[in-house]
Amino acid sequence: MANEAERIKSIVDSQRKFFNTDKTLDVDFRIRQLLRLRAAVISHEEELKEALSKDLGRDPFEAYFCDIGSLVLEINETIKGLKTWAEPEIHFSGIHCFPSIITKVYKMPYGVTLIISPFNFPILLSLGVLVASIAGGNTAVIKASSKSKACTEVMQKMIAETFPEKYVTVIGGGHDVADICLEQRFDKIFYTGSPKVGSHVMEMASKNLTPVALELGGETGNWCIVRKDADIKDAARKIAFFKALNSGQICININQVAVSEEVAEEFIDELTKAFRKKLGKSPVNNKEYPHLINDAAFEKCEKDANRYRDRIVFGGNGDINTLRFSPTVIFPVDIDEEIVKRELFSPLLPVVTYKDDDIETLLKKINERERGLALYVFTSDMDWAERTMQRMQFGGGCINEVCLHMMVKGAPFNGVGHSGMGAYHGEWGFKEFTHPQTVLFGSTKFNLPLREHPYHRAWKDVMIHLFER
Repeated sequence: MANEAERIKSIVDSQRKFFNTDKTLDVDFRIRQLLRLRAAVISHEEELKEALSKDLGRDPFEAYFCDIGSLVLEINETIKGLKTWAEPEIHFSGIHCFPSIITKVYKMPYGVTLIISPFNFPILLSLGVLVASIAGGNTAVIKASSKSKACTEVMQKMIAETFPEKYVTVIGGGHDVADICLEQRFDKIFYTGSPKVGSHVMEMASKNLTPVALELGGETGNWCIVRKDADIKDAARKIAFFKALNSGQICININQVAVSEEVAEEFIDELTKAFRKKLGKSPVNNKEYPHLINDAAFEKCEKDANRYRDRIVFGGNGDINTLRFSPTVIFPVDIDEEIVKRELFSPLLPVVTYKDDDIETLLKKINERERGLALYVFTSDMDWAERTMQRMQFGGGCINEVCLHMMVKGAPFNGVGHSGMGAYHGEWGFKEFTHPQTVLFGSTKFNLPLREHPYHRAWKDVMIHLFER
């Protein structure tokens, strides 16, 4: 790996040298690069779809909706807003700073950035973060996942055709290569993945005091709560859609459902109907249904399912040859069972029941666990739903909907605690990849000796109390 370490160090050094030419400070330059990136994504659409099919079994429609089209929208939003976002803020310094009354806040790039991306949305979670890095005026090294090999290869080709290595490049390889990257001195690191690896990234970054943004799945998974007053059929349809999407391999996916025991049987019935309607009697044989990323993920999913074989009410079967494992509903499950205390990242869906009148106990239990990246509630009581969303701690979520919050223009996508730190998408991504640098414009005339020695003058005491109150 010595040669690989030398190569990566050389890339970082060349990017730092390029950044120091100040070319990336020009906002028009950044917009031109975003236009080039958009053109590259559009021209490579079919290759990207094919790669997503090879790696994850994605149907072309799902590939475009989840990765490619969402990326184009992100680029469009950034191009449209960048000049406004990058404008220095002008502040009145305050009378206590007189006569230096003008202060500006410049939005400065960090410099050379490292983007470590996952396998589950290999295009969007690599190039979507790149959009924010470019917008901020940085250079970027993308360490793409070794699990989604086909997508990594297409991105390497596409980025090499579009940008010089000294500006943007994509690196493949496994955890050993990621560690080599983390040993370099970057100016900003953005990691998407598991909390365990996120802790490792922070530890490595701390050696150089490098600021880090983390987008993590959450250690104990994302909850979905279905109240007894919810539209049960609507809730079941949306939950079934989301759990089947990317075969459950989504950081904001529903990890477990808590359903009011008063409507639990109805919910299970509607949920199984929804899965059959969307994927047929045998989802494993449906070519529109994505597969798990590799043998290890399949075997882990199958092992979990086998432990709860006697409580599987839908699914539970898979095909190791295609890596497809059916959406699997496990019911009933106690809230303290092991399967609802960790992120599953699979098509398994444990269903917990609770008494609707005792909803506060459920919320307390959820809040005692590690913070999720998402929370979803289905209810007709909007007052309760809003109160709940404003007092629970999680990354983001929906009321009577799933997943769409991360697609809203101008809204941040973020985590908290074990589900991450920092935020991006649109202007929030620009802010994540820039440092607000405050500069006061001093005056050489009319300066009062108020702040200078000697202090003990009666007029100074009067003035300072007048100005600073």
